[in-house]
Amino acid sequence: MSIVYISLGTNLGNKQQNLSRAINAIHQTVGKILAQSSIYENESVGFEGNTFLNQAIKVETALFPEHLLQKTQEIERKLGRTQKTAIENGAPVYENRVIDIDILLYDDLQINTETLTIPHPEMFGREFVMKPLGEIWP
Repeated sequence: MSIVYISLGTNLGNKQQNLSRAINAIHQTVGKILAQSSIYENESVGFEGNTFLNQAIKVETALFPEHLLQKTQEIERKLGRTQKTAIENGAPVYENRVIDIDILLYDDLQINTETLTIPHPEMFGREFVMKPLGEIWP
């Protein structure tokens, strides 16, 4: 079993319910939820949008990293996320979203593939990720 830290964010619809539904789906398809941070409200970063609710969770899983990514993306789609962040002129173009699920850490692994980078490459520069993560990450 592996320990994974995941970031959750939402800024559309019933945000509290979106986080709860994501956590329940992760518990059902990914693994046991070992810890949950508090929920933080944050302004959108990198674009003009609704305020976000963000949370971090610690999960015990038997899934390998690429399969974990597939499962989290499947959960996003089932909860109503229609597209991932687009890249234009080499820069990300962010938009409002029902749910965003990011894998932050997976044990002590360092992964850098075309589809997955762990640790998450932008996590240390994002207070809306680090503040909740800091509650549950040793």
